Amino acid sequence: MLTLPTLDNRLEDYALKGDPLIPRAPAVPLTRIAFAAAHVVSSPLAERNPWVGSPAVDWDNTLRFRHWLWDQGLGLAEAMDTAQRGMGVDWPTAKELIEKTMQEAKSHPMKPRVACGAGTDQKPRESYRTTDDILAAYTEQMEAIEAAGGQVILMASQAFPAINAGADDYKTVYGTLLRQAASPVILHWLGDMFDPKLTGYWGSSDVATAMQTVLDIINAHKDKVDGIKISLLEKSYEEDLRARLPEGVHLYTGDDFNYAELIEGDGTRYSHALLGAFAAIAPAASQALEALARNDAKTYHGLLEPTVPLSREIFKAPTQFYKAGIAFLAWLNDAQSHFIMPGGFQSSREITHYAEVFRLADQARLLSKPDKAVERMKLLLRLHGVD
Repeated sequence: MLTLPTLDNRLEDYALKGDPLIPRAPAVPLTRIAFAAAHVVSSPLAERNPWVGSPAVDWDNTLRFRHWLWDQGLGLAEAMDTAQRGMGVDWPTAKELIEKTMQEAKSHPMKPRVACGAGTDQKPRESYRTTDDILAAYTEQMEAIEAAGGQVILMASQAFPAINAGADDYKTVYGTLLRQAASPVILHWLGDMFDPKLTGYWGSSDVATAMQTVLDIINAHKDKVDGIKISLLEKSYEEDLRARLPEGVHLYTGDDFNYAELIEGDGTRYSHALLGAFAAIAPAASQALEALARNDAKTYHGLLEPTVPLSREIFKAPTQFYKAGIAFLAWLNDAQSHFIMPGGFQSSREITHYAEVFRLADQARLLSKPDKAVERMKLLLRLHGVD
């Protein structure tokens, strides 16, 4: 029994539901590609001036969490928004993270698929003046990812809106990047609810207009586009784009609210996954995808539906702070020994949020070590003066 704070500022007793899912590898090949976007933690002993300069990454814990995901049959989306790119993690740190992760992935028995984010965060967004500047920055990061052996994800760049880029500017830069890519890449459409500085991406704030621009880019370079991740948290946008993609180009859902039905599909088309939420709900995600591969829709929904309220809480507005909830769950599940994040990012969410994440994770069967989770939740409560 725990006494937990509530979202309406009360204290109430909470008894664990129990019956946790045990993390394990799938017993059959999955029929959906599934990338979990993973976070980063900082070394509490090595960190100095955490708001200034590069973070002191806790490599043991950071890589340990990636093994936890791989052991469950999931792929990895590395050095993305979930890893605090531009929010505590700079490009030199991200490059080292990519290199270390790829070394670990190559030696992992499941040979996991790893896709890595290429962006333009070598310099502040305000320092970009032309599309040539943007192209050069992307190129540097793409080459580093390819040299490490990772698949490239072309992350959305704040530099485009910073120079008021139009549709033709996006077509020019992305076209050049795709032509020079060594192998097919994943495009990334991240909505402004995740990053307000991406408002007007693809040259327009109108979704239909922006969608036509990105489709023009994809259709012109089909052989170099593995797929596109769309993170607009609106199911109808994703379904529209999915229906219009050329054959062989994947739609990777980034919808952390509606992933269950989008991944299952409509009987004709379905989405694959590239989700921060999957890092939070890994045992349920892995075992649900296993059930889907067995054509067991009842088990699939039975595993995923309870995770949706948890994901909605983790990704509540301000959405960009969702990473703290993912790191918190990794700590509760003993996939990491702490959840100290670059720049002290764990303080971006309040104790009532963490208490609600605890409740919802338990109800979704996602506290795989209940006794350890209770012990750590009690410690966090005491640190916040709630005891």
